Amino acid sequence: MLVYGQAGAGKTSLIPTLPSPLVISAEAGLLSIADADVPFVEVRSADDLGEIFEFVKSSDEAKQYRTICLDSISEIGEVVLGEAKRTAKDPRQAYGEMQTTMGQVVREFRDLPGRHVYMTAKLDRTQDEMGRMLYSPSMPGIKAGLALPYQFDIVAALRMEKDEEGVIQRALMLESDGLWQAKDRSGKLAAWEAPDLGALIEKMGG
Repeated sequence: MLVYGQAGAGKTSLIPTLPSPLVISAEAGLLSIADADVPFVEVRSADDLGEIFEFVKSSDEAKQYRTICLDSISEIGEVVLGEAKRTAKDPRQAYGEMQTTMGQVVREFRDLPGRHVYMTAKLDRTQDEMGRMLYSPSMPGIKAGLALPYQFDIVAALRMEKDEEGVIQRALMLESDGLWQAKDRSGKLAAWEAPDLGALIEKMGG
């Protein structure tokens, strides 16, 4: 599952609703879930990613984690891009290397057997030729951002909207309206769902 949304929407705070999560984070901090005491490892380089993947895939210790969370894939992409820029002679080469690396990272973690996989992404805003604002998951580099949604079973936008009384409510949007990108390959989720990922997993059959 990929969930994207604006800063402060609460993408990270959804993690404690998942079964037995382990967080792989490149964010500046996990203050929003500090009280939940969720285990996490920090990504500072592409080498870190490789070591963490091997740990999750092969170690007995990691078997206790039923859900692997990458928070956020956008920030992890920035880490990988920063490394590539330091060694590449051409900026275009750096973006190409980042796209290749992150495509592999997403596929490897996504395809972990017997695990739920949750990734978060920043919000990208673009304007089409009709002047409409379009919303989608963000990655460094246009090609990487466009490719990202195709790699997931579930793509959800975490929306924040005011109700009739002016109170901000959060909900997961799982059906595209032509402006916000979303999809549900399971066919078992409603167009809008409460922000509880554990409940969504149960609804899809566990």
